Amino acid sequence: MARGDRFFHYPTRTIYDRPEEHGIACEDVFFESDGGQRLHGWFLPATGRARGTLIHCHGNAGNITGHYRFVAWLPARGWNVFCFDYRGFGRSAGRPTREGDVADVHAAIDCMQRREGVDADRLVLFGQSLGGTVALAVAAEREDLAALAVEGAFASYRDEARFVCRRTWWLWGVAGVVSRVFVATGHDAIDRVHRVGSIPKLFVCGARDGTVDHRQTIALHEAAGPPKALWVLPEGGHMDALVDNEPEPGQDGVGKRDRFLGFLDGALNGQQP
Repeated sequence: MARGDRFFHYPTRTIYDRPEEHGIACEDVFFESDGGQRLHGWFLPATGRARGTLIHCHGNAGNITGHYRFVAWLPARGWNVFCFDYRGFGRSAGRPTREGDVADVHAAIDCMQRREGVDADRLVLFGQSLGGTVALAVAAEREDLAALAVEGAFASYRDEARFVCRRTWWLWGVAGVVSRVFVATGHDAIDRVHRVGSIPKLFVCGARDGTVDHRQTIALHEAAGPPKALWVLPEGGHMDALVDNEPEPGQDGVGKRDRFLGFLDGALNGQQP
């Protein structure tokens, strides 16, 4: 386990919510990751014929019962959604590690590629916060994704540790030392994003994010190859883009979810982001 990994994982077994309570169809899916780890996920089928399948990589705390809400609206808009828990989260066995996160995202993609009724050529990987960082690392190792989107992703584990420390008054002056001593390098998105293939890529961040410095997401966008797009929410906080469909100023009334959906549909239809 990489040094400092425990600072990036806050898993729980708590059940916060369930799709069925909101009339959303849901199927439990169990699958294996590297080392035989048994993982758990939810498959939310599209209403009607599926446009594609989105694989959701959630953030560093809780489990899918609290994170699925960010993408629970997509099935009604014609998209399959697969939410899953990394090892050690929710009903997934094991202990969370940085290497385990990467292996588990690979396993989730493989699971959807094998699933009957899912078009393996129309898989989109979407990661938020820690999930975005891991999704970028995984996408750099694959050539079978149709598109990639990340929100609030950090460029490196040390950069994220430094940012969090600087927001704590008694650690502000030693943030750089703390991040170097207690957090290891490895699987950093900034070192891998340039290797992601020529698939459409969307980078989303909120300019008022107090959890991840939005400039890290901007740096990832700058380091990525085309085709790519950057979406900065001027008043947005951490993972705010999909909480509702309210329009942003200057977007001619287009809701935030509609804008995200436009990227997904455009990516699978050969449009440049």
